[in-house]
Order: sequence, then structure tokens, then C-alpha cells
Amino acid sequence: MSFVKFLFSKTFLKQIALAVLVLVVLCIILLKWLNVTTKHGDFETVPDLKGKSISVAQVELGDNNLVMQIQDSANYNPDYPKFSVIEQDPIAGAKVKENRKIYITLNPSGYRKVRVPDGLIDKTFRQVKPTLEALGFKIGKISYVDNLGKDVVLKLSHKGKPLESGEKLAKTSVIDLVLGNGNRP
Repeated sequence: MSFVKFLFSKTFLKQIALAVLVLVVLCIILLKWLNVTTKHGDFETVPDLKGKSISVAQVELGDNNLVMQIQDSANYNPDYPKFSVIEQDPIAGAKVKENRKIYITLNPSGYRKVRVPDGLIDKTFRQVKPTLEALGFKIGKISYVDNLGKDVVLKLSHKGKPLESGEKLAKTSVIDLVLGNGNRP
């Protein structure tokens, strides 16, 4: 029997048809199994958690069959209460699968502490001001005393107490400065 005759024989064509049928049945079974195991088409809606406390967020996520994962937060936001949710991922209203982790960022209890840099004394106000503002501090009251160096920083203080180099203050703290007025003492 030649090869061409074999390709068009009833036996070979029956085997090809049987193989195609088995392949189609296996594909249908595989697709049905995937629909059942992945719960295709079943979604949970992510609730809006912004501004809510941890306990309220946990209850809402539990009601929606979602899991809460807390991420650390370094930036204090005064617009939200302490220890409340300030960000979430995925965003509110997103459709996700059951038991999906929802990552939340909490508002800390206050601004983080920042170290007062070394070497600010005997520098000009023009040098010190951007350095302090870049660290998140605010410039408060500026007073002048007799000193030969005009606008040279002589003292730093916070709430009336003198500041030492390396001391830590909360970000956005107000620092008062004593500057020289350019007159001989």
C-alpha cells in the first residue's frame, strides 16, 4: 500500500476524526474546569476606605471577602484623622477576585522627626532658610541683635528653647532665628 493510499484510507480517516473529537472534548472539559476553579465572572467590588479607621476598614473588607494588607506610612497628612486610611490599592470601585489583598496606607500619628542639621550657626540667613525649608521646617520669628555680621545666624530656637545641632524636631516645626544686624556690639 502506498503512502498516498494510506492517507485516504477509511482506517486513517477514522483515527483522525477520533483524535479531533477527543481533542475537542478535552478542551471543553478544561474550559469548564477553569471556569469553576477561577470563579470566572464572580467579582467583589473594592469599597472606598479613605478616611476610615483600621477597624472599620477591616470590617468592610471582611464583608466583601477581601483581605487587608497594611503598608507603612511615612508622610503625615493633616487632612485625615490619625491612623486612618489615606491611600488604597486597588482603588475604590475596582472589581477584584475574592480573597484579594487590598493594600492600605495609614496616616501616622504625626509628622516624622527630622534632625536639625549641623553647621547652621555663623552662616547667612540666605543659606540657612532654604536648608531648613527643604527639611520641612518653617521659619518663625526673626530677631536681630548687635553683631558685626549682617544677617548671620547666631542662634536657633524652637518654642523659646535654644536648639542644638543634631536635635530632632517634628517636620513643619517652627524655628525662630536670631540674626546679626551689622552693627558693632
